[in-house]
Amino acid sequence: LAQRATRVGVPRAESMSAPKLLDEMFQALVESKIVEPTFVIDYPVALSPLAKPKRGDPRLTERFELFANGRELSNAFSELNDPIDQRARFEAQARLRAAGDLEAAGVDEDYLRAMEYGMPPTGGVGIGIDRLLMYLTGIQHIRDVILFPTMRPE
Repeated sequence: LAQRATRVGVPRAESMSAPKLLDEMFQALVESKIVEPTFVIDYPVALSPLAKPKRGDPRLTERFELFANGRELSNAFSELNDPIDQRARFEAQARLRAAGDLEAAGVDEDYLRAMEYGMPPTGGVGIGIDRLLMYLTGIQHIRDVILFPTMRPE
């Protein structure tokens, strides 16, 4: 996978985890070429640690992203509400982070505790003024348009 990623222009592919490589390859090979509004659905579990598994295929999740003009406009998914599955995914993310994937999450004990008390089925949609500003101004990264500077890294 790392060799293929290197061939398509993914920098530092040899140091990335398999999920990160898949995401980078998607960005390099597909995302930038999507012109018409397109929903990409059924993301792999490894790329969606907070999303509920898809009924009928536990390798995938109930997640979609909307793309147009080579950009992501929204991200949405049914949130996982199984604390045992969520703990396993957080632990897998923590291993990826320890191996050098800085975008991978760690284990959030408070979130897991809330789930253990009985989190109801929920969903999330990420679309808002920041994504619209990215689209209108041609800015590539959401962190460059967020309204609250305290959320930006120094």
